[in-house]
Amino acid sequence: MTTIDPLREHAYDGIQEFDNRLPNWWLWTFYLACIFSVFYWLHYHVLGTGPLPPERYRMEMEAAEARLAARLANQTIDDAVLQKLAAEPTFVEKGRQVFIANCAQCHKEDGGGNIGPNLTDEYWLHGSRPEAIYQTVINGVPAKGMVAWGPVLGPARCQQAAAYVLTLRNTHVAGGKEPQGEAQPPN
Repeated sequence: MTTIDPLREHAYDGIQEFDNRLPNWWLWTFYLACIFSVFYWLHYHVLGTGPLPPERYRMEMEAAEARLAARLANQTIDDAVLQKLAAEPTFVEKGRQVFIANCAQCHKEDGGGNIGPNLTDEYWLHGSRPEAIYQTVINGVPAKGMVAWGPVLGPARCQQAAAYVLTLRNTHVAGGKEPQGEAQPPN
């Protein structure tokens, strides 16, 4: 036994449409989505018993940063470790962000030097070895006005900044400050 669906009264370009009933699986999916949305709204927005996705993302990123900081704090820092970190693009990008936020005022965003020395040439005041750069970031140079960033940033972000500075060495940006210090061999 077949039922004929009624024709709708309107026509478009001479075409009439049937008034078809939606399939039950589609209707149940729609009804369940509506019921779920009510509980979702109550859980996240009214009662506040769960973090919203942006907050959850922020919490996961903070936990990842804490794990990274713990791993890096327990790691012995030497030239090989810092060179390895300087080869990781995501680590270097984080270091670039730390550098721009804290170091660019004195060294310019491109590392060409402003009040502080040019970090893109082969002349270095306190050594160009990766460990020497890291120690300069951690301990600063108080006699010349550079803050000791270790207590401020912590070891993980200091390592990120040092890894970024390692990528700047011998890039010779245009408009960089005149050479200061002694020429260092490339590492």
